[in-house]
Amino acid sequence: MLKYRNFCLACGGLIQISIAIYFLLLPGCTVSWRLMDVSIRSGKTPRWAVRLHRSLTPQYDAWARQRIKSGAAADLSILDISGTEWPLFGSVFYLWATQALQEQYTQGQLDVDPSRYAGEAVESAYELVMDPNHAGWVRQHWGDDYLIEENAFYRMLRISALVSHYHLTQSKDDLPTMQTEVDELVKDIDASPHGLLEDYPYECYPADVLTAIAAIRRANRILGKDDKEFIQRSIRGFQGDRLDDYGMVPYAADVNSGFPYGPSRGCGNSYVCLSAPELWPEQAKKWYDLYEQHFWQSKWGAVGFREFAKAEKTGDWYFDVDAGPVIAGHGFAADAFGVGAALINGRFDHSFPLICEVIAFSWPLPDGTLAIPRFLSNSVEAPYLGEAAILYNLTRSPAPGLSSKTGGHIPPICYAMLAVYFLPGLLLLASAVRKFRSISSKSALTYPLEKLQLVLWVVVVTSSIISAIVIPLRVTLVLLLFASMLPLGFRRKKKREDEPDAQSAS
Repeated sequence: MLKYRNFCLACGGLIQISIAIYFLLLPGCTVSWRLMDVSIRSGKTPRWAVRLHRSLTPQYDAWARQRIKSGAAADLSILDISGTEWPLFGSVFYLWATQALQEQYTQGQLDVDPSRYAGEAVESAYELVMDPNHAGWVRQHWGDDYLIEENAFYRMLRISALVSHYHLTQSKDDLPTMQTEVDELVKDIDASPHGLLEDYPYECYPADVLTAIAAIRRANRILGKDDKEFIQRSIRGFQGDRLDDYGMVPYAADVNSGFPYGPSRGCGNSYVCLSAPELWPEQAKKWYDLYEQHFWQSKWGAVGFREFAKAEKTGDWYFDVDAGPVIAGHGFAADAFGVGAALINGRFDHSFPLICEVIAFSWPLPDGTLAIPRFLSNSVEAPYLGEAAILYNLTRSPAPGLSSKTGGHIPPICYAMLAVYFLPGLLLLASAVRKFRSISSKSALTYPLEKLQLVLWVVVVTSSIISAIVIPLRVTLVLLLFASMLPLGFRRKKKREDEPDAQSAS
């Protein structure tokens, strides 16, 4: 029995060392190194973002190809928001990020040429967005007229994919499609009562309309069309009564009256501030200043944008599919896209601490995976959305003509997160050392129900091997950690020197 026990203890020690190094200590060292990257203070794309792009690219390519081939998107329910929207949104994020990196390489700002390794993934992401099966959910909403009736969000994604694909491949094959879809969307926006369109019936999100207008502008630059008058006309959807009480673009509105459904929110404001500078620079600056005034906060050692305005006195703890988790007022989506919004608006004093928080909370694994963004994504339908969104935001550059403002500091919560990486890692190493010492020396521990514990160890390890194949990694890790604790031993109670043992007493 002793040799079996020692075998389990040795395996448990090796498991704890492996988990400590791979999932805790190395990620902690990576976070520490990335926090010292001087480029994140000046608004430049950090080198590790390029490595993240290279790591993500083959995975995204394989996933997108498999998803298109499966045709599974055609059968998804319109209620499955993450399953229907996120695969397309993530693909557009990937295309936008790749386009930005390619432009930086062309301008001599990067040493790595994305076109040398990302060509197949670009095609896969583009084909996914344009795939008819991936339009299944909007076809359920709008019927066969889904490309010419309302449907602002989906049509924006298609035009954005067409634009990025052209810039990355210089292929003119899809220019007629781009021309047709842009003309139809311009016509619909002009014909709408207040310059707004719905994403889905009775659901109008002005930030999506504004982003669609920005997509039209980018497409028109390729098509060689003068759209100054259209851009000037289209601001009507974001003026006067179309704004909330703070003077900002509301989260939702009524498409017929143009009036807001409630106030603006952080997830929408960050999104607006990403596109507004290339449309209406002066108005964009006012919106960003109002965003800072009403939504920027420092709380619990973290800084960033709130999901709900400070004056609302509500929403400190909240969750929905757009906002993500809201903790102590801080919105995950508001802050993640706030990185890109701050960079585009030249507010490096905001982008620096936000990027630091993204780094600290991303949990970077040695294989390049960002564990927490991967965890918050839809593991089946859109596993790479979180990492693609981070890449998109990190690759934004200041809009032309804007002055920049530097500053900011590493938020205290980042140092707290470093403790989360290092302290458990060191404790696991200490536990492993204790196991090996108990093997090499005469153990002072007793193991109750030892046979049962060893059988349980075999069951748990076997389950972890099976789960590694069919269940997400986090389940496997929990099982391995549990296995590494077996068999449980307890220190023997010491006898008092004056207490006779059983044999002498008898």
